[in-house]
Amino acid sequence: MTPNDLAAALPALQRSDFPAAFRWGTSTSSYQIEGATREGGRVESIWDRFCATPGAIRDGSSGANACHHYHRWPQDLDLAQELGTNAYRFSIAWPRIWTAAGTPNPQGLDFYERLVDGMLVRGLEPWATLYHWDLPQALQEQGGWAARDTVHAYTAYVDAVTRRLGDRVKHWITHNEPWCTAMHGHWDGMHAPGIRDFGMALQVCHYVLLSHGLAVPLIRANAPGAQAGIALSLHPVRAASMSEDDVAAGHRHDGLRNRWFLDALAGRGYPADVLAALGASAPRIEPGDLATIAVPIDFMGLNYYFPETIAHAPGRSPLQTVVVTAPDVERTAFGWEVEPAGLTELLLRLHREYQVPAIYVTENGSCYDDEVIDGAVHDTARTRYLVRHLAALRDALGLGTPVQGYFAWSLLDNFEWAEGYTRRFGLTHVDFATQQRLLKRSGQWYRDFLRAGR
Repeated sequence: MTPNDLAAALPALQRSDFPAAFRWGTSTSSYQIEGATREGGRVESIWDRFCATPGAIRDGSSGANACHHYHRWPQDLDLAQELGTNAYRFSIAWPRIWTAAGTPNPQGLDFYERLVDGMLVRGLEPWATLYHWDLPQALQEQGGWAARDTVHAYTAYVDAVTRRLGDRVKHWITHNEPWCTAMHGHWDGMHAPGIRDFGMALQVCHYVLLSHGLAVPLIRANAPGAQAGIALSLHPVRAASMSEDDVAAGHRHDGLRNRWFLDALAGRGYPADVLAALGASAPRIEPGDLATIAVPIDFMGLNYYFPETIAHAPGRSPLQTVVVTAPDVERTAFGWEVEPAGLTELLLRLHREYQVPAIYVTENGSCYDDEVIDGAVHDTARTRYLVRHLAALRDALGLGTPVQGYFAWSLLDNFEWAEGYTRRFGLTHVDFATQQRLLKRSGQWYRDFLRAGR
């Protein structure tokens, strides 16, 4: 497909369709790109340990090297700047900040100070995620997120980081995708620490949300004028059929997948119907916990990738539901359904049902089997994905949603968790053997789109 053919097949889109103050960026995360896992005083994380478990990672790899971002960050920030973005979302590695002795690590804090200063001189507004899944292994050995003490260890870590960087970082995300921390890490075991215990997963979820609630006022105290929020992975839920059983199953699934987080953060507590269905698996909640979780936030981060189709399945899961494959739909190389309208739907839901003050799309991206051919990556499918989702975002703006920014996932191809290096989401191709960076055609489109509006 030629560029002209591609343009003709896509929605008409231009930078001026969005507000002048709209934030445009890319997202990354520490374990997926930094490497240098044994440098600068960094201690072992649960992902270092998990990757050493035979069979845990699809290709047997780890994030020990990843994109060498720890040493190549100036080059990577140059890439972000050259794209024409005005914001950069990154995460801070807790294992770089906390020593084995339980004290802040000056070398780790120094690294993130250099990184943030590098963003600022390039005109990139820093958006810091405080937890993107890399818990120090020493805390896991004391119970991890299933232990209430980890909540207090987290707030001590947040205090150290925000005291050091709060004069420069004015946008903070407490947690990235609590669902994945809790459910993938402790229910299906596909992520670190690789535990399979549904009741524990729900307790983990509660403590992660509790730590969010405690962190928000701490951020505001240490970073005057800063904004604080959380990034949730949300999915539009489709019933597999219009049968009464499937429709009810879809509602139950939505209860745990979406409402469990949204209701608690909005001050409504956990959904009563979900709690009733969970029975003895429900988490232990102490007096005051739900009020703490419901601390007012300045924005909600939405990570959107795909919808989920749900069928009634007695005995298949605690909620007697199962995710099924919708037939005859477009999919990425990861097998994820491509449905741009789902982004509009979720943005409207956050606005209408939860009155979120501001929304940022903190992740949105696609995985394809990219190849470098004659010095270029012609990732037409990713470009189509990007344009169509930005058009869906524009539609949501036209319907009155308070969406104020978009961060593409991701700036770089990286270590994709349990998939290792077999999945590529980047706007920039990374040759992991040579660490050479090459902007893909999708990245060139994003660059041209942003620059045309300046």
